[in-house]
Amino acid sequence: MRGDDPQAAHMFSYISPEQRVPADHPLRAIRRLTDDALRALSPQFEQLYATTGRPSVAPEKLLRALLLQILYSVRSERQLMEQLDYNLLFRWFVGLNMDDPIWSATTFSKNRQRLLDGDLAQAFFLQVKGAAEAAGLLSAEHFTVDGTLLEAYASLKSFQPKDGPPPPCDDDPGNPTIDFRGQRRSNVTHQSTTDPDSRLFRKADGQASRLAYNGSVLMENRHGLVVGTCTLPATGTAERDAALALIGELGAGRATIGADKGYNQRPFVDAVREAGKTPHVATKIKDNAIDGRTVRHAGYVVSQRVRKRVEEIFGWMKTVGLLRKLRHRGLARVAWMFTFTAAAYNLVRMRRLLAA
Repeated sequence: MRGDDPQAAHMFSYISPEQRVPADHPLRAIRRLTDDALRALSPQFEQLYATTGRPSVAPEKLLRALLLQILYSVRSERQLMEQLDYNLLFRWFVGLNMDDPIWSATTFSKNRQRLLDGDLAQAFFLQVKGAAEAAGLLSAEHFTVDGTLLEAYASLKSFQPKDGPPPPCDDDPGNPTIDFRGQRRSNVTHQSTTDPDSRLFRKADGQASRLAYNGSVLMENRHGLVVGTCTLPATGTAERDAALALIGELGAGRATIGADKGYNQRPFVDAVREAGKTPHVATKIKDNAIDGRTVRHAGYVVSQRVRKRVEEIFGWMKTVGLLRKLRHRGLARVAWMFTFTAAAYNLVRMRRLLAA
């Protein structure tokens, strides 16, 4: 017998969103880790808000919503608000009841700016890192450093001379055709009008130049968790500058630093040794800065094998975290999102590690 297809105009439910989410859902473990970090940040939240006036969007809800945007690869905040309107799983994770109104995309973006001013991405990242350290998941002696290019949210058409007239173009106001033929463009003489902090950079010979940033991470080798991030405008030395900054944050104590051939340069190797660390950098045939004192040890072989796992971090951040093509402009916003995405990656890894 065929069932009926009633078109109900109203729905009454006595089941809370908490009961709708399965007990073994992956987001439950991530929600517990996230709530622990947010409770520790409550004093920091208090300093960002006035004691009088109309209540704003709770920063805990803002951060949970941004975390969902990364975990589920939601392309824009407008789409995120749409998901929050009808997705019970999203409502439960953020902390909204079924009848709570959803913010507009503009309201959400303006409140997110407050989190940027308070540098809460770094604070949240450190809380997640502290939870991993308390659980015994972090190595204190073996690390890997690497960087990746992050394509800026700007077109090459916006890369125009700093001084002087703009290049000739047609009269199309929406998407003009600009003729760069015969012009020599460099970061010294040109700058993007859309994202001035980005830099024109080419990864290798034969590859296209693009406006980009450099995002670097410091990975501990035990479980492949991120313990440090650094974002700089893309230059020929940005990866090594970021690596040295991350190594300097490790503090005193012996440690090994794995890296690929791009870091096999005498100034970088000497700087790592001056910091009291052992550079486990991949060797190369010409101009090799690593000698037999380092490569003869079994630990060097292990570092070279484990260091490749840092590419898994970049792969997740660019595909799931949508950092292959940036959605924000300016070094401050790009660095904020890069650090927050690294914290999201750690939460996903920690859920699996703690469950095992």
